[in-house]
Amino acid sequence: MQPPSPQATSERELRILHLEDSELDHELTCAHLRRGGLRFRIRRIDSEIEFLAALDLDWDVIISDYNLPGFSGLVALDLLTARGLDIPFILVSGEIGEDTAVEAMRNGASDYLLKNNLARLVPALLHAVEATETRRARVQADRELDESKQRLRELAQHLQTSIEQERAAIAREIHDDVGGSLTALKFDLAWIARHTDSPEVLARTNSALETVTLAIDSSKRIMHNLRPAILEQGLVAALQWLATRFERRTGIECAARLPAKAAELPPGVPLVAYRTAQEALTNVSKHAQASRVEIDLALAGGVLSLEISDNGRGLSSDDLVKARSFGIRGLHERAGTVGGWVELTSGAGGTTMILSVPLNPTVIADIPEPPAPNDDPSQWGTL
Repeated sequence: MQPPSPQATSERELRILHLEDSELDHELTCAHLRRGGLRFRIRRIDSEIEFLAALDLDWDVIISDYNLPGFSGLVALDLLTARGLDIPFILVSGEIGEDTAVEAMRNGASDYLLKNNLARLVPALLHAVEATETRRARVQADRELDESKQRLRELAQHLQTSIEQERAAIAREIHDDVGGSLTALKFDLAWIARHTDSPEVLARTNSALETVTLAIDSSKRIMHNLRPAILEQGLVAALQWLATRFERRTGIECAARLPAKAAELPPGVPLVAYRTAQEALTNVSKHAQASRVEIDLALAGGVLSLEISDNGRGLSSDDLVKARSFGIRGLHERAGTVGGWVELTSGAGGTTMILSVPLNPTVIADIPEPPAPNDDPSQWGTL
């Protein structure tokens, strides 16, 4: 939204409210406005009651005398401010002290003039109107930008929700169809192995059983990556399991400091926290060259805080700003879907990522015991 140009302001018909008790001074003001080449409609009032009633109408600018019978320009300015109206206000007086002028400007007056120097009236009026229009345009642009950002956040949240729903549906399909078929095939192969006397058939059957077992394990891994069922046991259990699996798979020491009790988190927050930790650990295993990772989860002051830090080589400033850093960018977008944010710091001593999510006060609930080392509660049932 572009503010009007000075020429456009001077050419359009301005609506002027004049707070003045002297008809002669009013006519003098009008003469200066006409001499300045302005097109205008002006209304003169001289009381607080008339002023309050006039504020219900649209005005481009208010010109006010400082002293009026039973009323004053500063009181009028206070009334204008109390209404929350953004209308340029120019204070005019026969004699106005510097302290009064400073107070008026501090309270929101656009300008102040002496009646013996009305030659400045038109430039001051045009400047005040243009400044107000520019400010309104900026406020409107900021409002539209905020609305656009909100729509983008809602779109990102919708996309994330849709993606997770689709992942859950695919995981369930793999479990019900692929997993069920593989399990049935495994039973049939095991039956053949038990009922054959041919060494060649038994060898082929055992080889096929190994292949099917690997396919079932792959199905479990794919289902877990699509939708971690362990989240049904709570975020603490899921993070503990994730840390254990990461250490076992990569050989990198992973210490998880998790609370014994945690709040019942709003929908979506556990999955965002889990995916954030998952992405951070993936980055550590791929790029950090670290020997130790620490995961800290805290819930204090109505805020969930998840910190993942490593002792690796750190990230350079180029790594943080490169155009195709979709992993880091995705973490910020995912956090925004639940009203949170991600902070990333890196140096020679390693990298630290903190996810913060404000929470509403909720009931404290007991967290299930972490799974046993050899237990795998992340699957969608038994295949």
